[in-house]
Order: sequence, then structure tokens, then C-alpha cells
Amino acid sequence: MKLYFFIFFFVLVFFSCTNEENTNLELITERIQYDVIIKTPDIELDWWVQNIEGIKREALIKMIIDRAYEGKVQTYDFQNRAMSNEEVKNIGKRQDTLLMPSVEPPYEDSLVVINESLKINDITKLRFIEEWSIDKNTLQIEKKVLGMALLKEDFDQDGEMRGYKPVFWIYFDKRYPLQ
Repeated sequence: MKLYFFIFFFVLVFFSCTNEENTNLELITERIQYDVIIKTPDIELDWWVQNIEGIKREALIKMIIDRAYEGKVQTYDFQNRAMSNEEVKNIGKRQDTLLMPSVEPPYEDSLVVINESLKINDITKLRFIEEWSIDKNTLQIEKKVLGMALLKEDFDQDGEMRGYKPVFWIYFDKRYPLQ
């Protein structure tokens, strides 16, 4: 009797300790890339549609940028070249010098220096690269995030929006960035 109990206990422990992989999962795609709006430009939509609430969105973007500035995550430019901390810290920084006429006597022109830097509110989208699988029984889709980029609006010199530009990429899978 003790022998049967021991065998039963051993079989139970052995099968409960094995790595349970869902054999019903079928790979849909190894790689899919898409953008997600996190700050909606459409004020007519409900607050949660194409939007993350302001405080949470800002906290998320700040956390990602801070980790990149601190060098705690490796960042890559849009050509998948590794970026240094200095390169990351200089993203969005620009200095312009303008000659401005004075509106008061003695009407002498003066130089005005304008410093710009990346602002959290500039980030309005996230771009993801993911791997998708589906459970053949339940049709639940499982997504694995492989990489993410912060996106900001890109304007030409006339103020016309050209599209969205990646600030930097962060990859979470050792297979990336692709070479």
C-alpha cells in the first residue's frame, strides 16, 4: 500500500513540476509592427479612446525617457544603431539665435537665444513590434512585445506635419535589433 502511495505521489509531483507549455498555441506572426495613439487629437472621442489619461501617459513617458537617460536600457536610433547616453540626452535639443528688433528706443536689434528640448507632451504615439500567437481552442491572442519606440510629430520648416518620427527604440528580445 505504501508503495502505491509513493508511486502515486512521485507521478503527481513529476507531472506538476514539468514546464506546462500551451500546446494549443499557434504562431500567427513572428513580427508585426504598428502604432498606437496615446494622446488623441480628437476631442470628440471618449477620453479613453486612443488615449492614455494625461497623468498616467506623462508618467509612462517620463519613466521610459528617464531609464534611457540613465543608461538603464539600451536605446537605438531609427536605423537600429546603438545610441550613447549623450546621444539620447541630446534628442530634441536645439538652439536658435534670432536677431530681434527692439520696440522701444533706442531701437537697436538684440540677439535672442532660444533653447528647445524634448518635452513629454511631444510624445503622442508608441510604436510596437510584437510576436502574436493564438490559442486554437479559445481563440485568445497572446502578444509578446519585442520592441517599442516613442514617436513624436515631425514638422517641416513651414509647420506642416510630415508624420511621426521615432525618438528611439528599446528592444526586449535578444533577437533584436535585426541586423
